[in-house]
Amino acid sequence: MTQRNLVLRLVAAATVVMLVAGCSDRPGIDALIPVSAPLAEGAREQVILVASTRERDPRPGVFFNGERSAQLNFAKIDLSVPPTHKPGEIEWPKNGLGNPATDMVVREAVYRDTESEFLRDLKSELARRPAGKRKVFIFVHGYNTMFSEALYRLAQMATDSDASAVPVLFTWASRATTEGYVYDNNSATAARDQLEETIRLAFGSGAEQVSILAHSMGNWLTVEALRQIRISGKTLPLNKIGDIILAAPDIDVDVFKTQLRRFGKPPKPFVVVVSRDDKALGFSDFLAGKKPRLGEYANDTELVGLGAVVVDMTNVEALDSFNHGKFAQLAAMAPQLQSAIAGAKGTATADTVQLQGVRITGLDPARAAQSAGPALPATAQPAPAQ
Repeated sequence: MTQRNLVLRLVAAATVVMLVAGCSDRPGIDALIPVSAPLAEGAREQVILVASTRERDPRPGVFFNGERSAQLNFAKIDLSVPPTHKPGEIEWPKNGLGNPATDMVVREAVYRDTESEFLRDLKSELARRPAGKRKVFIFVHGYNTMFSEALYRLAQMATDSDASAVPVLFTWASRATTEGYVYDNNSATAARDQLEETIRLAFGSGAEQVSILAHSMGNWLTVEALRQIRISGKTLPLNKIGDIILAAPDIDVDVFKTQLRRFGKPPKPFVVVVSRDDKALGFSDFLAGKKPRLGEYANDTELVGLGAVVVDMTNVEALDSFNHGKFAQLAAMAPQLQSAIAGAKGTATADTVQLQGVRITGLDPARAAQSAGPALPATAQPAPAQ
């Protein structure tokens, strides 16, 4: 494809996406200004640790921007989630400083200058949990995502799942614009070494289990980092690997098949969250010359055969106009999904479970591979989100 044709595709696709999206709800530039007002009664507190390839930004309420940093940056951020919070949704701060009674707000945000400081924070958070619950959940966001969006999405998921895992946000340099697709893709690719470093820090923290949730373009970054780890010869301890959840993956299906063949059939299946009505992945299809993306792939059986549990959310009504953020709604469904999976065990349909529009396929191989708890419910159990 010539550069001119690529530009024309980008312009056309951006126009379509903007028409579909209309005036989407996004946080303002001051969404992360710390609020000192008393914690609202019934509010939930979340402590999120951050590893980032974004540049630090000195502007109040921004913290990290969309430009690439030459080094891995770290931070610790305390937030509160309002008592009026609705599952699956983010209550953005409005009109400058947020109101803790109605909005998600930052209580305190501090940079950490070194890897050792980040690791100290992580060990401290793990120590606050009882034995058996000292887990880490790493969230890797997708394309067109502001730092504040990724942060608040993770807070939403951590709250809805009511999980004990320590939430860790790995945030790479997205410019958070539709036309920034190529820049974002290159930023994600450039962040592979830093994500590998973050994953190894999590495993070296004393955590009993580490799980990873990637969304959209973040899946390309995540699978590549895991592939690097696999071929490095310095593999991760199998008994500490939790769930690897690939939500709405913006990966060419053929590329993913090649990646999985390199891995070999994983000892514990990847969890792939798909939706065939995902408009954002339709945009990616267009840019990729109509090559299907993994997050909208229709052949569940083939993916299961490659070593995946498939969570099909096509029939779930989305809370976003793109149908691209459905995965965030899984957190609140965790208890029901657990019950449904447990109830299906040993039955003639044990391989497949359906609940509230969610269809889960490939459960029997997941159960056989499990050595530390149920495979799919951890999709929503650990604290994770965009």
